Amino acid sequence: MSIEAPPLERKLVAILAADVEGYSRLMHVDEEATLATLSSHRLIVDGLIAAAGGHITSTAGDSVLAEFASVVEAVICAVEIQRSLGAANEPLPPERRMQFRIGLNVGDVMVKDGGIFGDGVNVAARVEALAPPGGICVTRGVRDHVRDRLPYGFEDIGDHAVKNIARPIHAFRIIFDGDQPRGRDRPIGLAPLPAQAPALPAEPPPTMAEPVEVELTFWKSAEAGGTAEEYRAYLDHFPDGTFASLAQARLDGLSSPPPPVQADPAVELAFWDSVKDGEDPALFSAYLDKYPDGEFRAIAEIKMASLG
Repeated sequence: MSIEAPPLERKLVAILAADVEGYSRLMHVDEEATLATLSSHRLIVDGLIAAAGGHITSTAGDSVLAEFASVVEAVICAVEIQRSLGAANEPLPPERRMQFRIGLNVGDVMVKDGGIFGDGVNVAARVEALAPPGGICVTRGVRDHVRDRLPYGFEDIGDHAVKNIARPIHAFRIIFDGDQPRGRDRPIGLAPLPAQAPALPAEPPPTMAEPVEVELTFWKSAEAGGTAEEYRAYLDHFPDGTFASLAQARLDGLSSPPPPVQADPAVELAFWDSVKDGEDPALFSAYLDKYPDGEFRAIAEIKMASLG
């Protein structure tokens, strides 16, 4: 008598897919600086996703995949990520600035071992590839769900045939802050609205979470990592924050990274999850530098050897 595998869990979620534009080029120019920037940017991204009630289901190299129960919160979170990363890039020299592209979709997904799979995830990844650096693209389903609930514009960029998706995807680019569309929720190529058209009433930007909650999440992540780069990232983002003096004191006292034996196992596991599926030996070298006696040392050495 054969035993049937239990059916996979399915659920309807908002899916956020993000990755770094030009990551391979940045790594080629300066591996150490690129990894340091990625680490500080990921602190921002991870903290904002957590504050918005999202759940990160996968990370591989420079990419992030997260799910949200609310489409509205997913869109707000995506905008806040791009705003915060834009501010974090300001003090960096142009060659070290790191911009993410973000794609959003709403769809039915399969759940297995904490990860999400299916067409809904694939579509989010394809829409992300349509976004400009520092920008956000969404599917029609996302746009239709939030168009009257949030004070953002949507620029229709039309249908796109994308890899491994049978049907064309109709996508929209989110317009936020100083970005100017050709018209609010209008297809590219149409004439702009007449100058005498009444302006939309100004609306205050939605708040995703209390600022103190975002700062606290960011600080906990920096403190858990305990590296100079993470304390600098906190100070760059919150120069007058509640923990600014403590972060500076910790930074001043750091002559070398904390010994691996003192590291939080959960932080090491998160670090490993970020690099384990990568194809660049520098990622595994970075893990070994951080955790020379770590749990995944042997696997990291094998991966480095196989990648040359």
